[in-house]
Amino acid sequence: MGIFSRLKTLVSSNVNDLINKAENPEKMLNQLLIDMNTQLIESKKAVAMAIADEKKLERETANQEGLAQEWEKKAMLAVRAGKDDLAREALLRKQEYENASAEYRKQWEAQKAAVDKLKISLKELQSKIDEAQRKKNLLIARAKRAEAQQKIQSTMSSVTGNRTAFDAFDRIAQKVDQLEAQADAAKELEDLSANNDLEKKFAELEKSDDTADLMLLELKEKMKALPEKTE
Repeated sequence: MGIFSRLKTLVSSNVNDLINKAENPEKMLNQLLIDMNTQLIESKKAVAMAIADEKKLERETANQEGLAQEWEKKAMLAVRAGKDDLAREALLRKQEYENASAEYRKQWEAQKAAVDKLKISLKELQSKIDEAQRKKNLLIARAKRAEAQQKIQSTMSSVTGNRTAFDAFDRIAQKVDQLEAQADAAKELEDLSANNDLEKKFAELEKSDDTADLMLLELKEKMKALPEKTE
């Protein structure tokens, strides 16, 4: 029943080292499954040999029983022929084969019981390897998700931890806002100054027009008051 011990030894002795040294869980799991399947193949060969031995014992048991029956028939034949001495010899030979048959049967039954247990163990081993194969995919997915989360966390720590660059960026943004505000103010003052000059020009123009009209009116009034010239 120790034919599966090598697989147990392999897993128990190496798995901790593999886990501690593993940088790539997927690679480690694949290698473990390769080792398991390799040992499974060896175990199947050992079980097949045990089954072959069991079948051989079964055939030998049947053969010994068949020979015992043959010598019993010969003893009967000798009795019918009145040859009791030959009959006794035949019966002694029959007894030998029966004893041998009983011994072979005992070995065969023990071997058959062992083989039955081996078959059960082999089936359990196959089931565990199948389960390991299914779990492998889940473990790989979990490992990749954990790796992605670590990268995200590392990136977030880098982003949130590097405040110097972000503070400088904010200061530059404030400076740009200030420059834009100053430019807008200068433009507004320039527009205001231009409007004042224009209004001043029109005011002077309006003022000059009124003055000329008044002066012309005064001149006409003055001329009316003068005596008319006689020829």
